[in-house]
Amino acid sequence: MRTIKTFVLLVALVLNGGLLVQAQSVENIYQLAAKHTQTMAALLLDSSRIPVTIKKDGSVQWANLYDWRSGFFAGNMWFLYEYTKDPRWLQEARRWTAALEPLQYFTEHHDLGFMVYCSYGAGYRLTGDEAYKKILVDAARSLCTRFSEKTGTIKSWNTFKSWKDGTVYYYPVIIDNMMNLELLFFASKVTGDPYFRQVAITHANTTLQNHFRNDYSSYHVICYDSATGKVLARETAQGYAHESAWSRGQAWALYGYAVMYRETRDEKYLQQARGIARYLMQHPRLPNDKVPYWDYDAGAPGFEPVTKNAAMFNGQEQPRDASAAAAIASALLELKQYVPKKEAKKMTAFAGDILRSLSGPNYLAQPGTNANFLLKHSVGSLAHGGEIDVPLIYADYYFLEALLRWKAIK
Repeated sequence: MRTIKTFVLLVALVLNGGLLVQAQSVENIYQLAAKHTQTMAALLLDSSRIPVTIKKDGSVQWANLYDWRSGFFAGNMWFLYEYTKDPRWLQEARRWTAALEPLQYFTEHHDLGFMVYCSYGAGYRLTGDEAYKKILVDAARSLCTRFSEKTGTIKSWNTFKSWKDGTVYYYPVIIDNMMNLELLFFASKVTGDPYFRQVAITHANTTLQNHFRNDYSSYHVICYDSATGKVLARETAQGYAHESAWSRGQAWALYGYAVMYRETRDEKYLQQARGIARYLMQHPRLPNDKVPYWDYDAGAPGFEPVTKNAAMFNGQEQPRDASAAAAIASALLELKQYVPKKEAKKMTAFAGDILRSLSGPNYLAQPGTNANFLLKHSVGSLAHGGEIDVPLIYADYYFLEALLRWKAIK
């Protein structure tokens, strides 16, 4: 019998109508990811130039360390080290992580969880490096400077200009912010300081109260009055419509509340995460391959698109968002640990279906293609007319994370 390293095996043994579904093995995908990442790192050379997506000419679009996506490339290298135990990846992960050190004092927006925890957090988990711990705690302190007792939230952007009428709001909070709370729980545990934890819990509770509709779908942006804490507007920045369900935002909500339950064991967070999971898994407009359109309601009757760009695919199939699918799969593979067995089985099967799709030829890029990103077909901000049907570095990150979680449970 051929070995697992040379044979195309099952990434998911999912019972689907009595048939076993085949796709690339985790081993093969990680080998492919190593080739893509090695080639990309060699081309960029300078670790201050961080790959995030592609330009219109097909070349790599890179960003500096203050971009919200800056931690994912280093994070991918930490995943490669975790899977392969190859010291080469340890060396590369350290090099690309070190370039992000100034972020520990960054306070201009809320994305330090993505930027620092996905890089330094992974590094500390795998190496126990005390220098990494200090940087993570400093980053948590920086994030807390954006917290307001009045609103009970961490401020996301400094301003937000409404698609509706051009109103500028000065205390916007986006659902993405749920992804930054894990950094605060880490800081609280390693320092013994309860303040970090309390900020995370307060933010999650306020978000629970104001961000969600009755069906567990989430608004993208909630705009607060900084003086009173009153909600001034519920809108979208990157979705199809203000009342639509922007797909990646739903993924952030699911992932964030799964983490909240893990860290607190508060049942209200578990029930929220389960509700979000049901909404996503049972959505009537979900494609058969379980990779959602960029917005679950894009082009649907009754939803008014926020921009002409948002409506550009009306009347035809909407673009998919592999980044949302990857984050959903990863979140479900955590959440399934906390729910009853029958429900866990459904979540595992759903995540397996996503991983099967993403590991197939429609989404998985072969060496020398896709500007050396791993996954194809993601959407950054279609409403703004940018990053439409392109690879995105964070799609690769959550895909690799989901595969590690899949391997662990299987």
